[in-house]
Amino acid sequence: MPGENLSRDEARERAELLSVDGYEVVLDLSSAVDEAEPAEGPRTFRSVTTVRFRAAAPGASSFADLIAPSVNAVTLNGRELDPSAVFDGSRIALAGLAAENVLVVDANCAYSRTGEGMHRFVDPEDGEVYLYTQYEPADARRVYANFEQPDLKAPYRFEVTAPEGWQVWSNGAEESREGATRRFAETEPISTYITCVVAGPYHYVTDTYTRGDLTIPLGAICRKGLAKHFDADDVFLVTKQGFDLFHEIFDYPYPFGKYDQAFVPEYNLGAMENPGMVTFREEYIFRGKVTQASYERRANTILHEMAHMWFGDLVTMKWWDDLWLKESFADFMGSFALVEATRFDQAWVTFANNRKAWAYRADQLPSTHPITADIRDLEDAKLNFDGITYAKGAAVLKQLVAYVGREAFLEGARRYFKANAYGNTTLDDLLSVLAEVSGRDMAEWSRAWLQTAGVNALTPVVTCDAGGRITELAVVQDGEELRPHRVAVGLYRLDTDGSLVRYARAEADVAGARTVVAELAGQEKPALVLVNDDDLTYCKIRFDAVSLATLRTHLGSVADPLARALCWSALWNLTRDALMPARDFVSLVVAHAGRETDVGVLQMLHAQALSAVTHYAAADWREQGGRVLAACALQELRFAEPGSEHQLTWARFFAAGATTEGDFQLLLGLLDGSARIDGLEVDQELRWDFLLPLAAHGAVDEGVLAAELARDDTASGKRHQVRCLAARPSAAVKDQAWAAVVESDALSNALVEATIAGMQQPSQRALLAGFTGPYFSVIERLWADRSIQIAMDVVKGLYPSLQDDPATLDATDAWLAAHESAPPALRRLVLESRDDLARALRGQHCDATAGAAK
Repeated sequence: MPGENLSRDEARERAELLSVDGYEVVLDLSSAVDEAEPAEGPRTFRSVTTVRFRAAAPGASSFADLIAPSVNAVTLNGRELDPSAVFDGSRIALAGLAAENVLVVDANCAYSRTGEGMHRFVDPEDGEVYLYTQYEPADARRVYANFEQPDLKAPYRFEVTAPEGWQVWSNGAEESREGATRRFAETEPISTYITCVVAGPYHYVTDTYTRGDLTIPLGAICRKGLAKHFDADDVFLVTKQGFDLFHEIFDYPYPFGKYDQAFVPEYNLGAMENPGMVTFREEYIFRGKVTQASYERRANTILHEMAHMWFGDLVTMKWWDDLWLKESFADFMGSFALVEATRFDQAWVTFANNRKAWAYRADQLPSTHPITADIRDLEDAKLNFDGITYAKGAAVLKQLVAYVGREAFLEGARRYFKANAYGNTTLDDLLSVLAEVSGRDMAEWSRAWLQTAGVNALTPVVTCDAGGRITELAVVQDGEELRPHRVAVGLYRLDTDGSLVRYARAEADVAGARTVVAELAGQEKPALVLVNDDDLTYCKIRFDAVSLATLRTHLGSVADPLARALCWSALWNLTRDALMPARDFVSLVVAHAGRETDVGVLQMLHAQALSAVTHYAAADWREQGGRVLAACALQELRFAEPGSEHQLTWARFFAAGATTEGDFQLLLGLLDGSARIDGLEVDQELRWDFLLPLAAHGAVDEGVLAAELARDDTASGKRHQVRCLAARPSAAVKDQAWAAVVESDALSNALVEATIAGMQQPSQRALLAGFTGPYFSVIERLWADRSIQIAMDVVKGLYPSLQDDPATLDATDAWLAAHESAPPALRRLVLESRDDLARALRGQHCDATAGAAK
């Protein structure tokens, strides 16, 4: 990575000097299908780029960006430059610029195995080759020479030569074809990171969206091997519902012509908002039975990316400091559009319980940052695609809607688009239009919510008289920065049918350390007080003693799904904060999760319960806690409605938590058909879910896994097999997995991820103990040698978090002290992992103390 890291100051200087009039990019991808690998170096393709640009100061110098194994020729204003003199591997020096300039760069660029740049994938099922590009934040320079920063927008024309029988797509519609060469329509002015090419023998389905005089051609794309599973009709349904809503509320027609959506292999992200050519991870095409939560996640992603057509593509942040201007809005709009326009009308429940958990974790790390972050360079930018920029930002926007009103918020968005179309903006551009339409002081709101870090906790304090009536209900706010919160406070009581229902609600503006909610005085004493009812603001919810006691016995009886999800979220935060013993959280899950109706919340509870046992439970109770969860899962599995999504969810939870010989025998029986649970269909994906714990506990061997791969000889099957192989309980297996990831770069990004996931098994702490020292010895070299995506995956994934002992903290601190000059992004990842481990140790101490007291 050295030399590839563009700084904010460099970008600012270049933007002051240059303006770009247009790109013509010519790519020859014929080499993608060559059977022989090159004798030396990576497999490459030819890339010829012509850039027309102007310089504000003739005679000045600047540079273009390109990461490529070799450059054949560089011409500036007709003047041939010596590539060896002007190209250093990541930049092309440009001296003596004229007022108007033409730069032509002829390069050999490398195909990628890491999901960055031009990714090349060979399908093990049929040998077909598939290509796609992925650039954010700055990997377009791996495919063509450019000025790689978001505020140097320009129109693009792509010309692509591809192997015979292939299809090719780009941002613009195909204009002409001559033999194997396609030429695509010029785009509107866009940033480098959202240009795109997809090429290969893909399966392609088409449709059309119409609204008045507007017609948008629609396409949906996947590998041929997934075509039989591809429910394109549902993708198109959600797409049309999204376009209907966004055209109605934004009052600005979709500006990029066609709208293709490609589901591609080995994708690092959920999706990418390339205008006219959105890319998604192909795991959103479901090979087996999934729950409605999976369909909701896919629909949310479709709508998130569609919102980016306006927030991010039409109007783009000037620099990555204001990444939130697109990601927070898209994250908010994804859930907003689900509720307003689709069948997923409970999406705010998912947001409260799932999405915000990501934000709460990120906001309590030592690397927490304001939503408007200080992004010094591209490495900072890469790491800031995090829970704060996405989920906290979205939660704060939800609070903003409550603060200024829905119509003022949407009118502000409409004016923002019209004033800044095809341009770049900063925070001030948005605040000024919101202040104009709402009449609110947006500067103070921004200072409190966008320009400070951390999460507040809100706790109710209830005082009642002898007659059982509230004399005062106050909300106490904790946190380093006390913020203004628009909240709803709900009072709940047990109804005659045993359900816990709300009987009173008041909205209030919480400010400062203590706020009295006068409107609730005189109400009967509640069994439960829920601050932030309806999830209007971003905070951690705390409970008074009475409310907590009520939840221990009646949590499953909370009638409203959103209120129930908020209670579960609050209890998980108490566990993570070492204010509730992990065994108590597990007991709550065992007692009440079986009554959870929202399957997405149930899946989250399962993940949290496993995390509680793995990371937050005292070591001497961990095994017992695992057995308790597995027994609960098996009981609920047998009680669940046959064939229901709840039954499927409990089956997966049972497999994930299986611990006893009896558990393993049942899983083996379900695999070979000798055991049966009424209504449970053990499809291929569920088979792999069952095989992973069996492999991790030595109940199946390499031969069984090879046979399963023969049964499922697909890209997905290969990933599952690699994960299972690395999970086996053998020192030699762990050594092999370590070498495959650390000592070699032969694995693709997807197989690196699978190997790490398989290697790190909670039941194998002793086997993994020996890798702590090697981890700290190798991470700085890995950071220097690998692409940033792979380096991030390895540094995060192989941190010895299962070595939950103060000695691991000491080893981490020693590395940090000895490597103060290490790249800040690398140090950030290590600090974050250390913080997670320290939090786990505090939780284990809390749980051990509770266990000793019983």
